[in-house]
Amino acid sequence: MREHALKSITAAILTFLGSTGTVVAQQPAQTIEIVGTSPLPGQGVDRALLPYTSHVLRRAQIHEAQSDNTTDLLARRVPGAQVNDIQGSPFQGDLTFRGFRASGILGASQGLSVYLDGVRINEPFGDVVNWDLVPEFALDSLSLVPGANPAFGLNTLGGAIALTTASGSSAPGLRGDVSLGSFGRKRAGVSYGAAGEDWHAYAALGLFDENGWRDHSAGDLGTLLAKVGRRTDAGEFTLSVLVGRSKLVGNGLVPLDTFDDDGLRTPDIGSARREAVYTHPDLTRNRLAQTSLGWRRELGGGMLAEALAYLRQTRRTTINGDEADEVVNAGDPNASFNRTATRQTAGGVAFSLASRQGAHQWQAGASLDHARVRYQQTEQAGTFDATRGVLPLEGENAELSADVHGRSIQAGVYATDTWKLAEGRHLTATLRLNEAHVSNTLTTLDDDTGELEEHPRETFRYRSANPALGITQALGAGITAFANVARNTRVPTVIELGCADPDEPCRLPAGLQADPYLKQVRSTSYETGVRFGSAAGHGGSLALFRTDNRDDILFRSTSVTGQLGFFQNFDRTRHQGVDTEWHTRLGAFDLGLGYSHLDATYQTDGVLRIGERNVQVRRGTRIAGLPRHMLKASADWTLSAWLPGLSIGADLQAFSRRGVAGNEDGLLADDGDESVDFSLPGYGVVNLRAAWKPLGVAGLEIFARVTNVANRRFASFGALAETQFDAAGTYTGAESDALFVAPGAPRAFTLGLRWKF
Repeated sequence: MREHALKSITAAILTFLGSTGTVVAQQPAQTIEIVGTSPLPGQGVDRALLPYTSHVLRRAQIHEAQSDNTTDLLARRVPGAQVNDIQGSPFQGDLTFRGFRASGILGASQGLSVYLDGVRINEPFGDVVNWDLVPEFALDSLSLVPGANPAFGLNTLGGAIALTTASGSSAPGLRGDVSLGSFGRKRAGVSYGAAGEDWHAYAALGLFDENGWRDHSAGDLGTLLAKVGRRTDAGEFTLSVLVGRSKLVGNGLVPLDTFDDDGLRTPDIGSARREAVYTHPDLTRNRLAQTSLGWRRELGGGMLAEALAYLRQTRRTTINGDEADEVVNAGDPNASFNRTATRQTAGGVAFSLASRQGAHQWQAGASLDHARVRYQQTEQAGTFDATRGVLPLEGENAELSADVHGRSIQAGVYATDTWKLAEGRHLTATLRLNEAHVSNTLTTLDDDTGELEEHPRETFRYRSANPALGITQALGAGITAFANVARNTRVPTVIELGCADPDEPCRLPAGLQADPYLKQVRSTSYETGVRFGSAAGHGGSLALFRTDNRDDILFRSTSVTGQLGFFQNFDRTRHQGVDTEWHTRLGAFDLGLGYSHLDATYQTDGVLRIGERNVQVRRGTRIAGLPRHMLKASADWTLSAWLPGLSIGADLQAFSRRGVAGNEDGLLADDGDESVDFSLPGYGVVNLRAAWKPLGVAGLEIFARVTNVANRRFASFGALAETQFDAAGTYTGAESDALFVAPGAPRAFTLGLRWKF
């Protein structure tokens, strides 16, 4: 019955909105906010006319939030968004929105597209998002559009995030930001912008360094963005260059407790010290060089032409210390020292025409993207030291275990039109046609002969036609009802096709063994609800949503700690629920409140290979790692009457219980019959912030913040696996069942200075 509830509501609202009625009353005058509804924004669309919710944060709001990074900002400010701290590094966050991920973790089932100034930054190899390479200090706005929106191209299943950087016109002058904080964190950013009658220029540098709050977790990064623009008779040209580098440590999950067959727990490494790591090193180095050239020109008659060409190259190297896959005799090497090297080159072009003509506001465009990937993995026998660090054996050479040359080509054409049917009523229709080719040439280690074997080149082709249809109706008093249905697809990536054989599992980060065919994921999303707002500063929205995924691509882990596994299609999954938010201004107070309910489930019977378990899921089994309830609240208070220029604020994030990977069926063993619930308890985190702008010192601001004020101990993700260490951290070689968790960061302090001239 629950399956038909949302469809029935959607149908009823569509019927109502499509009927011939009149608007109850004229809406009060409000500021019109224009939102881009595709990677090339064109003329943008009035946010009030969109047949779905949207979330937009501008530069001032980004600064006022005092978030640690982009993923933290989304987790604090956007209903339905959260971060699973699986890696333990602040810039390797596993962001989810309505259960869909934009993650830096290779092997995660990605479902959100992320764009930076129109360039898609999901990497070709695994669709991962390297949040560490986003020029955060230069961000001018952030928009999140939910649902399987075909206008944003392939792989947009749960939504799209559009990041826009500043220019010399939007951010003139000199700006700076420096801060110091707990765990040796040091951060600095500086930018300068200038503009003339027919030109603009901008440059921004961002730096970060920390010791890390967990053991062996020091990291640093830097990004540099430069933009120049010129207006001529042929249009406006903007050249942008972005370079970045990072060295980050993601120490992953740690065993909190071991347990016996009856589920009786015994505290383990993670219970004794929240800073502890399981094994190390777990180092990732990223390098980025990206160039883009944009063009815009008014063609007359209200028509705008826009084009973009880009070239993006990333290099990624990893070093991972893991347990050995097999130890036959006492004294044999018990660890494995694994290295990977990935080089990705992506380039593309996009073009669009947009116009407002009569009752229609339309946009049509096309895009072509090409990517090449070269990946290599080596393995070397090693041993654990007293800190569970892996030392490669002297005299043992690193052996190549996998090599891949991959290529992908994606082409698409689309059109979208927002049609004014009557006063206060608008219909939006979108259609996109896609074709994608993904090919691999794999060289892998033969398990029987121990020799490298090159496999024949495989090429897979995918086609799709993805539509969307939505309608809005102004009901008066600042209230608008909306409903939308959309479909989109995601094609398998090089890593997924190269690691899809259950008989030859691969190691992630990514060892590639075989490339059986995988189907493309087909997502259909429904959203309906209301939004409201007034010129007095009150506003909010309520949305019911559902996204059904067919042939979802999931990673079937065969070793949680050793990262072995393979990708397979799963017939059907579903994400449905409610997002609601409210904000208001009351005198000196700005208040915000958001609540989300998420029911993320498998919708067919099947078996998931997770760690050492074959988990039997049934229709309705909840997907692990996603809380059912999420509450967010924020309050900012301007205390000018007490101390001019002073403001203080607080925000709360509260989450209900969440399931553990490997325990989705409530069992601890495949042949068990006693139900044991290992789900992680819910938790709440409160953060405080303050800012002061001293009188007489124009452009200067002093700020401070405290995160996790109560120093709450919590875990944002969990999985069942086996440990070969005892509670003191000593290697035993004996496997014990354990609950591995991603521990949340403890209380942290930050003090900083911001200026603008």
